[in-house]
Amino acid sequence: MMALFRKQSSSLRLPAAVFLLVLFLLVPVQLKVERPMLLLERFVDGGGWFQMLLIAGYGALVAHKMQNPKKVQTWRKYTWFAFSVLFFSQLVLGLLGFEKFLMTGKLHLPIPMMIVAGPIYRGHTSVMTILFLSTVILSGPAWCSHLCYFGAIDSLSSGRKPRPGPIRNKWALKSTVLFLVVAGALFMRWMEVSVITATWVALGFGLTGLGIILLVSRKQGRMVHCSAYCPVGTVVHLTRFVNPFRMYIDDHSCTNCMACTRVCKYDALRPSDVAARKPGLTCTLCGDCLASCHAGSLKYRFLKLSPAASRNLFLLITISLHAATMALARI
Repeated sequence: MMALFRKQSSSLRLPAAVFLLVLFLLVPVQLKVERPMLLLERFVDGGGWFQMLLIAGYGALVAHKMQNPKKVQTWRKYTWFAFSVLFFSQLVLGLLGFEKFLMTGKLHLPIPMMIVAGPIYRGHTSVMTILFLSTVILSGPAWCSHLCYFGAIDSLSSGRKPRPGPIRNKWALKSTVLFLVVAGALFMRWMEVSVITATWVALGFGLTGLGIILLVSRKQGRMVHCSAYCPVGTVVHLTRFVNPFRMYIDDHSCTNCMACTRVCKYDALRPSDVAARKPGLTCTLCGDCLASCHAGSLKYRFLKLSPAASRNLFLLITISLHAATMALARI
């Protein structure tokens, strides 16, 4: 009985920690920001406090479920998609004239590329840029597996098992697209291209990405948009080392069965990566691969913490950011 109680108590620590951390992140927003950032506060005086409790409870539930590696893939897929649905639903309502659903009262183009190109073109950062950089610092590449509103669509589209073989010329494509986005933003700023024209260019880029999601990712069974096209993903992959979280393959227990290769949608567990005993640069630490490894060889690392403690810390930070951002994720 005592052993069962200790086990249940241990399983509740992570959800409780997520609940408290989400509140810790959102309380200053409710108290200090002049324009109400929590949506319910804009409709009902004091509603922001109720919304905080709801979203903190949601984060605790997700944390409770995702403690089990076998449930990570399912819960991450649907909670991430719910995040995207909520984000774009508020966009539609904003377009229909309900300005309370817009974060600042002004409409911004919801295309991930703008996180990179927007500040370059405008000459100043935005709330989205600060949010993006903060998540990369706190949870590494988890932006690309828990927080990107486009990535959730790519994940759902690539619902089938990945096709055999790597994504060809992945890094050449990624590097070229990032270069063109940065160079294009600089050129439009230098030539003083109008905001309307720049918006149409960004819209074209976003629609192209959506086409890749619906056609290529769906056919490949892999997230081709996120792994080979999205410039934000490329920035994440190149700057991920500012964060101490890592994933590795235990050399002593790995049997080279390649089961993890067959489930990774980010093309980060090729046979060469397994041989090197660490995922490739496009790994987002999503954890979908954990349940596929019957030897338990795939593990998280954070400085000198144990693999189990490292994974719990990653879940604590990432799920809390996911929940808090869900409360604030409006255009």
